[in-house]
Amino acid sequence: MKKTIALLLALVMTFALFVTGCGQSEDKPADDTKKTFTVGFDAEYPPYGYMDEETNDYTGFDLELAQAVCDIEGWELVKTPINWDTKDDTLNAGEIDVIWNGFTMTGRESEYQWSNAYVDNSQVIVTSKTVGITKLEELKGKIVGVQQGSAALALFEDEGDQVELAATFGDLQQFADYNTAFTELESGAIEALAIDIGVAQYQIKSRGDAFYILDEELSTEQYAVGAKLGNTELIDIINKDLKTLYDNGTVQKLAEKYDIATMIIPQK
Repeated sequence: MKKTIALLLALVMTFALFVTGCGQSEDKPADDTKKTFTVGFDAEYPPYGYMDEETNDYTGFDLELAQAVCDIEGWELVKTPINWDTKDDTLNAGEIDVIWNGFTMTGRESEYQWSNAYVDNSQVIVTSKTVGITKLEELKGKIVGVQQGSAALALFEDEGDQVELAATFGDLQQFADYNTAFTELESGAIEALAIDIGVAQYQIKSRGDAFYILDEELSTEQYAVGAKLGNTELIDIINKDLKTLYDNGTVQKLAEKYDIATMIIPQK
């Protein structure tokens, strides 16, 4: 009798396992094994990455583009705000998979594993109309602001392209983020601000017509996604997906949404 009961229990368990197995797709991993894709970004760098006050969620051109890659790959996007000045430490420690947020590859080609460039960018000077600066040479003796760890700062330091110009400044002040820098510019604490043109256009559009961009550019550069050196597998996937998203119009649609359509680099 005991043997009969044991045999019946074994048959029931086998059938249950069979049914469970048939209810799962081998091609679709369980939720707890879904790959995460952790993107490090500056949370105060619109239009590329910032907090949307209406949705109380991080958004922006780069974050939406990263989400589109995740949609293709079936990954879960993890948006991770980082201190831009310590971004390298965060990446090398494995806390994030990539830096994706208006990240300049020009001049840093050997420091990261880069995706293909997808945005053309310029470094420019923004000033207040009340200051009256119209040319770069008129920055002499002025207090100029810049973000810590930014490509604009690199232009003014060491062997940067604008070291000689920086030597004429009355002072060069560094800020953790551009929202703070614009507040200082608005108050008159600084007289000019070196900044990416896309960010400058967004800030001016949201703050009114009290500011303007000088016609003379500080430099031109390109944005790309930066991973840790040697991580070619991840970058190859991103490149493939960027090409797909460019071809199907997603990149252009997002670029138009964030007013940077003229800056997009075709993906080949």
